[in-house]
Amino acid sequence: MIREKIGKYRHRILALVFFATTINYLDRQVISLLKDDYLQPLFKITETDYANIVIIFQLTYAIGMLGAGWFIDKIGTRLGYAISLAAWSLSAIGHSFARNVFGFSIARGALGISEAGNFPAAVKTVAEWFPKKDRALATGIFNSGANIGAIVAPLAVPLIAIYFGWQWAFILTGIIGLIWLFFWLITYEIPLKNRKLSKEEFEYIHGDKEEETEAALPKIKWIKLFTYRQTWAFFFGKLLTDPIWFFYLFWLPSFLNKQYGMTKTQLALPIAVVYTLTTIGSIFGGWLSGFFIKKGMKVHRARATAMLIFALCVVPIITVQYFGSISPWLAVMIVGLATAAHQAWSANIFTTVSDMFPKNVIASVVGVGIMAGSLGTIAIARTTGLLLDHYKALGHIQTGYKIMFAICSSAYIIAWIVFNILAPKMKKI
Repeated sequence: MIREKIGKYRHRILALVFFATTINYLDRQVISLLKDDYLQPLFKITETDYANIVIIFQLTYAIGMLGAGWFIDKIGTRLGYAISLAAWSLSAIGHSFARNVFGFSIARGALGISEAGNFPAAVKTVAEWFPKKDRALATGIFNSGANIGAIVAPLAVPLIAIYFGWQWAFILTGIIGLIWLFFWLITYEIPLKNRKLSKEEFEYIHGDKEEETEAALPKIKWIKLFTYRQTWAFFFGKLLTDPIWFFYLFWLPSFLNKQYGMTKTQLALPIAVVYTLTTIGSIFGGWLSGFFIKKGMKVHRARATAMLIFALCVVPIITVQYFGSISPWLAVMIVGLATAAHQAWSANIFTTVSDMFPKNVIASVVGVGIMAGSLGTIAIARTTGLLLDHYKALGHIQTGYKIMFAICSSAYIIAWIVFNILAPKMKKI
């Protein structure tokens, strides 16, 4: 998809970031797939207990984000990404030793704080290795790794649990991350120091005339980022939309099970369909704003137009239960449209950071935004757990899901309005 004439080394880097994101989401998805068949019956975990475990993950993820972006900007992408992935792989393995809610909470907390490094490092990597016109597409490609992880998990995790035991679902996914670490360390270095990069590809990567050289990058203290409207635009854009994605990620299997009686075996295909559509959406979303730019549209207008289109594509999620009563597969397709739109939105909003900020603070700003998304997810997780337990006790859990889908349908439109009020032209710092 990205032009090949001037060298392909940047594609190798992008492939590594894609696989890191796949592993990131594979690790965090395992617990939701073991919840109903293993964790609840073995350890008496209620919906509220599960919501609290989710909240622990999001809280530590948020706390981790406060420092992860700064840490990666400070020590560099190569080492920062390596430390983060090694830590979260070991944390994933640590879940296998848990035997109660407290144990899973500890493991989940360690996973949250260590996984915080993935997206700041990934977005910074794209900014280091791709020009502006290609960044949204590159972001869409690596971000689609989240969907691949969500496809692989329901296919692999139940089988691993059946044949080897539930503990091995956590152990094996953690080992995959440690294998990735080896390839990252022998492959990655920034373009300026990478001896394997051709002169033509280096010049292509640095083809944006307005981009600063490394020596000319402005020195911005971390705390000063909060004085810019652009930071708050990204902050609220993530605060309002990230929780919706995590609602799908953590509760979609249970929704399909409770609403339509799908067993774990039956869930594999619908979830694979949803996240296949999401993968397409992620890549298409990144391509679309790049297409607008190549057609002569200004960068900020291209990003804003693409984001509005994808915000509107989420609105039909409010009808999911109505159409699901006709056929469960209609519900699956509507959820797939919403998750695809989220990832398309995500590919563009992540790219706005490199549009608005110099490269040496990109990871820090991304960390601040994802921290906001994590705080929003804590609120959504708590609300979801209480709502579902309340309506489950009344014998009508569907009403709880109906309220949640109503929230999902409006979140992106509100986020788009707030973002464009705060940063209407996405002015560069």
